[in-house]
Amino acid sequence: MGEEQNNVLPTNVVPQEAVAQQQEPASEEVKTPEIEATTEQPAQQTQTQAAQKAPGFNPFKSAIHGASFAAGVLSGNQEKFKIQKATGAELDQELNKVQEQSANYKDQGALEDAKRLEKYKNTKLVSFRYKVRDTNGKVTSNTFEAPTANDVRVFLTNEGYEVLEIKERSKYDMDIGGNGKIKIGDLAFMLTQLSTYIKAGIPLINSVRILAKQASDNNQKKILNKVVYELVVGEKFSVALEKQGKAFPTFLINMVKTSEMTGDLAGALDEMAQYYKETDASRKAMISALIYPAVIFTAAVGAIIFIVVAVVPQFVTMFADQGAELPAITQFIINASDFLQKYWWLIIIILTVLIVIYRMLFKNVRDFRKTMQTFYMHLPVIGNIIIYNEIATFTRTFASLLSHNVYITDSMEILSKITNNEVYKEIINRTMITLSKGGKISESFKGEWAFPVVAYEMLVTGESTGQLAVMMQKVAEHFTGLHTNAVTAMKSLIEPVIIMFLAVAVGFIILSIIMPMFDLYGQI
Repeated sequence: MGEEQNNVLPTNVVPQEAVAQQQEPASEEVKTPEIEATTEQPAQQTQTQAAQKAPGFNPFKSAIHGASFAAGVLSGNQEKFKIQKATGAELDQELNKVQEQSANYKDQGALEDAKRLEKYKNTKLVSFRYKVRDTNGKVTSNTFEAPTANDVRVFLTNEGYEVLEIKERSKYDMDIGGNGKIKIGDLAFMLTQLSTYIKAGIPLINSVRILAKQASDNNQKKILNKVVYELVVGEKFSVALEKQGKAFPTFLINMVKTSEMTGDLAGALDEMAQYYKETDASRKAMISALIYPAVIFTAAVGAIIFIVVAVVPQFVTMFADQGAELPAITQFIINASDFLQKYWWLIIIILTVLIVIYRMLFKNVRDFRKTMQTFYMHLPVIGNIIIYNEIATFTRTFASLLSHNVYITDSMEILSKITNNEVYKEIINRTMITLSKGGKISESFKGEWAFPVVAYEMLVTGESTGQLAVMMQKVAEHFTGLHTNAVTAMKSLIEPVIIMFLAVAVGFIILSIIMPMFDLYGQI
C-alpha cells in the first residue's frame, strides 16, 4: 500500500538517510518499506537528541497524550510513536530539520520567488498619501507604499490619473476602516469577476486594473493598485499577491502558484471563488445561529439587573419599615442589589481586564491557546461544531491542493498555515515529519481524538486506492453537512436553555420578595 500511495501522490521531501548519501533531488517514486528500514537508526538517534533537549515536565501535556501513549506501547510501535506524538519545542525541532532538508529540493523558480520576496520585505518603503483626478473628473484620495514619490507619480500617471498631490504621510495620518485584509465574501466575488475577465480574453493586468477601478472600498482599491504596480514591473501574479502581506489567504496564493505552472489560472480562480463562497456561507450561518440567542441572553441579563437594581430596593424600604425578619434568600438578593449599585464600575473593570488578558494570552501563548481549544472541543455540542468545521475545512482544502497536483508535503505545509487550531496544526506538523521518513499520512492521523474515525477510514481508503483527492472531497461534503446540522441543533438547544435561565433567575428574585411578604401578612 505504501508503494502505491507514493507512486500516485509524490512528495518533495527526501528521507534523512538520502540527504547524507546523495546531493541530487529524490525521485518522485519512493519505496516506503525500504525507507522505513533505512531510517530506523536515525529515528532512534533523533529521539535521544530530542529527549536531551526536551523541556521540563508539563502535567497538562502528559494528561492529554497519556492515553495515546499507552495505545502506542500496546501496539508495539513505541519507537515510531515518540516521534509522531512529539509536541511543543520537541515537535518544532523535528519540523525545522525537515523544512531545512526539503529546502534543498525546492523548485528553482520557487527559490527565486522566495529570494525576491525576502528582498522586498527588506526594502524600505515610504507611505505616501496622494490625490488624483480620474477621467470622469472625480477627485479621490488614497495611500500607496513605494520607495520614492516619483515611483508613485509615474505609476498613477500610467494608470490614467491626473496627479494633483503626493506627500509623505505623517505619523498621525492613519488608515481608518481597514485592517489590511479583504473580506472573504468580497474576495469570492472578486475572484469570480477576475476569472470572467480572463475567460473573455482580457489580459490579467487589465483585469486587475478593472477590479481596482471598480472597488468602492479604499482598502480594496489600495491593495489592488499595489497588485497592478507589481504586475507592471514584471512580477508574477502569485508573488504580487504574496507581497501584499495578509491581504490574500495563503491557500489562494499557493493555488495561483500551481495554476501558473499548469496554465489554468481561470479554472483555479473559479474553484477558489467557490471555496470561499462555501467558507463565507458557513461562517454566516454560524453567526446567524448565534445572533438570536445572543440577543435573548442580553435582554435576559438586562432584565435581571434592572429588577435587582431598581425594583428590589423599593421592597427593601417596605420591609425595613415593617420590621420584617428577612429570610436568607431575600438577604442574598438585597446584598447583591447593594453590591451592584455601589460597585458596578468595578465589575465592568474586572470583566474588561479579564477579557483583555484572555485575548492576549490566546493570541500570543501557544500552550494556552491549545489548552483552551482542547477544552472547547470537548464541550457538548460546541465541541462537535468545532471539530466538524475543522475537518471539513482541512479535507476540502487538501482535496483542492491534491487535485491541482500540489506535492503532499507542500500541501501539509499550506494546511498548517491555514488552520488556527493548535491541535490540528500539531497533527499536520507530525504528518510532515512522518512523510519525510517515508511514512504514510494515515500513520500520523491514526488514534487522534480530534480526527473522527470516519474521516480516518476514508483517508486510509484514499491512500490504498490512489484516490485520496476524491475521498477527501467526499469527507468534506459529509462533515459540512454534519456541521450545518450541529449548528442548527445548537440554535435549537440554546433558546430553551436561555428561557429556562431567565425563568429560574426571575423566579428566584420573585420568591425572595414574596416570602417576607407572607411573613408580614401572617403577623397581621
